[in-house]
Amino acid sequence: MARILGYIAASLDGLIATKNDSLDWLFKYNDMDLGEHDYGLFLKRIRTVVMGRGTYDFLARDASPWAYGDQRVIVVTSRPIEHPKGPLEVRSDVDALVRELRGLDDGDVWMMGGGQLQMAFLERGALDEIEIYVIPEMLGGGRPLFPLTGFRASPTLVSAQAIDRGCVRLHYRFQPDMPDRNDH
Repeated sequence: MARILGYIAASLDGLIATKNDSLDWLFKYNDMDLGEHDYGLFLKRIRTVVMGRGTYDFLARDASPWAYGDQRVIVVTSRPIEHPKGPLEVRSDVDALVRELRGLDDGDVWMMGGGQLQMAFLERGALDEIEIYVIPEMLGGGRPLFPLTGFRASPTLVSAQAIDRGCVRLHYRFQPDMPDRNDH
């Protein structure tokens, strides 16, 4: 069974993008040394990338080439994607997608970006682990790491580590039988 993983950066005040969906605050840290936790190394472990429509649209607007040529990419959306930037599949039913992903046995799944879709997976008990890279920036407003939906959980801290340039890596594991999972 595939593990479904999160790997995301957040500001110190718990945001993943500014009010106008900019990541300029994060790009200032592109030269940060993450060592064994480097994004490129993480991506090599991933077989399937899952993202929401907002994350896909953000990537599609970017001028850089499609970065997921070796991975299967699934975009969760109810709207058609007219001219996809790269090879991808579309799903609209999150419950059916979770069942499909749980049936995979060919590598890990990355629940990429987008707090809204990550929360949908958390609410269904379908996010196994998450690495959160807390960046020493205060944005003052924008998109939250996790939307406040009433969902409650008590994940297990696997590790906490100061990395580089004031960044802290937090690694949590969610247990499938967590009692608070359905209190939303």
